[in-house]
Amino acid sequence: MTRVEVWRGDITTLAVDAIVNAANTSLLGGGGVDGAIHRAAGPELLHACRLLGGCPVGDAKLTPGFRLPARFVIHTVGPKWQGGGNQERERLASCYRRALELARGHQLESIAFPAISTGIYGYPPARAAQVACATLAAELPSDPRPSRVVLVAFDDDAAAHLRAALAMHPA
Repeated sequence: MTRVEVWRGDITTLAVDAIVNAANTSLLGGGGVDGAIHRAAGPELLHACRLLGGCPVGDAKLTPGFRLPARFVIHTVGPKWQGGGNQERERLASCYRRALELARGHQLESIAFPAISTGIYGYPPARAAQVACATLAAELPSDPRPSRVVLVAFDDDAAAHLRAALAMHPA
């Protein structure tokens, strides 16, 4: 059985232990997946995020999932694409590593990731998929948790990029 799967759909509908939010540094909501997660979770999520005091790029923080089917939300802040020469790859990989660390620290068995930084932050989707899958392939063998990792694609193009990257970096 493979631990990593690609799924096309709305991350806010997944019944997993944690969904990852592609947040901004304030953690106070925004557009794209961030806005969708905040809307679906309800106003309690915004209150919980205010208490966290923000989050730097490449790091992650955990809150309850409130009205989501997921028990928790792991908020991570991806890098803005600046052409690839400003540590974007390292910072994006750090988002996946930190989210996995939080999931393991809370003994979570399942986690779902959106395509971090590929929306308004402009990270090229094919490159972002490669970073995601290479990082998971490097990190997952060190611990049996989480036993299920879902890479969520919002559209067919994103799903194709994730499937191609996963074929190159099986985890």
